[in-house]
Amino acid sequence: MSSTRHTPDIDAHTISISTAVENVQKGDQLKIEVLDGKTIVAVKNVNPAAAEVITLKNEKLWSPSSPFLYNLKITLLRNGKTVDAITSYFAMRKISMGPDAAGIQRMLLNNKFVFQYGPLDQGWWPDGLYTAPTEEAMVYDIDQLKKMGFNMIRKHIKVEPARYYNYCDINGMLVWQDMPSGDLGNKWETRPGVLDRATEKERSTESEGYYRKEWNAIMNTLYNFPSIVVWVPFNEAWGQFKTVEITEWTMKKDPSRLINSASGGNFFTTGHMIDLHNYPHPAMPRPDVFGSKLLLVLGEFGGLGLPIIGHTWQEKDNWGYQSFKNADDLFDKYATYTKRLEEFIRLGLSAAVYTHTTDVEGEINGFMTYDRKVIKVAVDKLKTVNDRLYLVPAP
Repeated sequence: MSSTRHTPDIDAHTISISTAVENVQKGDQLKIEVLDGKTIVAVKNVNPAAAEVITLKNEKLWSPSSPFLYNLKITLLRNGKTVDAITSYFAMRKISMGPDAAGIQRMLLNNKFVFQYGPLDQGWWPDGLYTAPTEEAMVYDIDQLKKMGFNMIRKHIKVEPARYYNYCDINGMLVWQDMPSGDLGNKWETRPGVLDRATEKERSTESEGYYRKEWNAIMNTLYNFPSIVVWVPFNEAWGQFKTVEITEWTMKKDPSRLINSASGGNFFTTGHMIDLHNYPHPAMPRPDVFGSKLLLVLGEFGGLGLPIIGHTWQEKDNWGYQSFKNADDLFDKYATYTKRLEEFIRLGLSAAVYTHTTDVEGEINGFMTYDRKVIKVAVDKLKTVNDRLYLVPAP
């Protein structure tokens, strides 16, 4: 067995499981076992050539507050004997959209509105750039963000190792996954780009081919991680091309997730959401223009900067979108931003992304310093104001 593919359907109370089996022989069977911990809750013997749909009774749903994972064991039987066996896991969770009582589209988790809020996370490290020094260091960031009261991470222009997403699955952290950009050059005609005022990059045949190949590979490789709920094909017009075609292909390839076709501008009428970037203060797309058809999200804002002497990448020329001299002033400003987000949620905002988890080289606008030695604002203070966002009801 070389791979599996798991697709939950909480409305039908089923999990669809397909298994790629090489060198199948006549009479081979797959024994699929679904376990709650070590207790078998469903078992089925099936033909290796077909996907199998298994019904679960009284299934437990996965969410940030209750990240329950079912264990999965698949055994290849030949003449009644085991010739191969693998273990994996899956979650029963659904990400979708639907109108609230006011007709505004809301992002739904397991058919209920859950405001999604988290940092822009580039996953940079001073000693390894895109490579964390250890697994413990990598998951440290996720742990701290959870303690700060965030329920989502936008993984920005980077794909992490599988262990990263596995940890998000286990700990109940939602993930928006970006496609790493290439071919800089095209711009939107107005900032932040709006519908019907967009430009696209004319990429070479080779460049376009690499994009399609790599985006396909990313989606295939990460498909089984339930924490991933949004795919982001393009960001701020960077290398953006054939937006409608790429977005609709992405939606067709994975209808189980939402698609943020163009985060931050260069919008086309495709995908599930319209995504505004605004610095430093929060803003939102107009609900009266877009809200009845698209999810309204704030894909980037904030960037409040605080340099910590002895923990900056460079001594001079550090920057934030707005800089402060002490943590108290920074937090006070941040708290005003979360209060504004509460107002936006009532108007129809479904998600927001703050810039960002850590300082990144010359950018000193992280919650933590680049070396992770200093958390700039007390975790409990951040959690207090962040938690309020999840209590704001939709109409």
